[in-house]
Amino acid sequence: MLSQALDEEGGRAQSGMAGEKRREQPLARRSAWRLAGLLAWSILVPFLLFCLLFELLPVVITIQGSLTNGGTGGLSLAGYQRLLAQASNLRAFQNSVALSLVTALIGGLLGAVAAYGLASLRQSWLRNLLISFCSIAANFAGVPLAFAFVATLGVTGFVTVTLRSWLHLDLYALGFSIYQFWGLVLVYVYFQLPLMILVTLPAFTGLRPEWREAAINLGASPAGYWWRVALPILFPSLVAGTMLLFANSFGAFATAYALAQGNINLVPILIDFLVNGNVTVDFGLGDALAVGMMGLLLAVVALYTTMLRRASRWQGR
Repeated sequence: MLSQALDEEGGRAQSGMAGEKRREQPLARRSAWRLAGLLAWSILVPFLLFCLLFELLPVVITIQGSLTNGGTGGLSLAGYQRLLAQASNLRAFQNSVALSLVTALIGGLLGAVAAYGLASLRQSWLRNLLISFCSIAANFAGVPLAFAFVATLGVTGFVTVTLRSWLHLDLYALGFSIYQFWGLVLVYVYFQLPLMILVTLPAFTGLRPEWREAAINLGASPAGYWWRVALPILFPSLVAGTMLLFANSFGAFATAYALAQGNINLVPILIDFLVNGNVTVDFGLGDALAVGMMGLLLAVVALYTTMLRRASRWQGR
């Protein structure tokens, strides 16, 4: 009887300890989740402060400056009135949109073809090598890129002098100039093309071989497969990539400034002239031009986001 009582007492003690452990486990789990949440917020708060100080706050200040009278400090639409009244301002937007659209279409078309070829490569080492080169080329821009093209295709550039010496072909006598519109297009395509490859390569690698096999088994030709199956799937990604190229080109400043600051009237260069006082200082007009750029880029980014959301459905994300 005594041993039975001791066994019952030990069993009750063990069950009590097990119950306490079960109660401690949710508490420990909640404490771990709370600690993880605090750690996540401690990492997120500096990023939010960075976005506020260096992204949102400049936008608010720019919009406020475009609506402020420089003399009285009151509310005014004079900056926007001067923007619409002066033909040079409208021409700057026209040139910027034309340059961005042409480079986006050329870079998008060539980049999509190159991305398909890259996705079809069976040599993984060569594919990785080309992807690495695209990553470098897509980020090689600004003044170094302008200097590289001047040294290559400038008036005394290596290619220009070589063609003139060996083939008696003078590019500048034929009307080509690296400092004009089409020269700037060539320079922009240099970093637009690899960017398009990097953006659309996941879409091409996401095309499943069984889709092609199913289309062929149902009697589709290769052209029919691309027209009815592949292109509808790739279309959102291609449009999203082209919009990204447009935004990337529209906001570029250093390359165009180094190459054609006096030959091509572009919005970023015009804003620099107005703010730095190359001709006259007009912060109100400069802010209005910047707001116009932000509005156009916002529409482009909205279309890019919409297309990217549609493309993610086929990529399983």
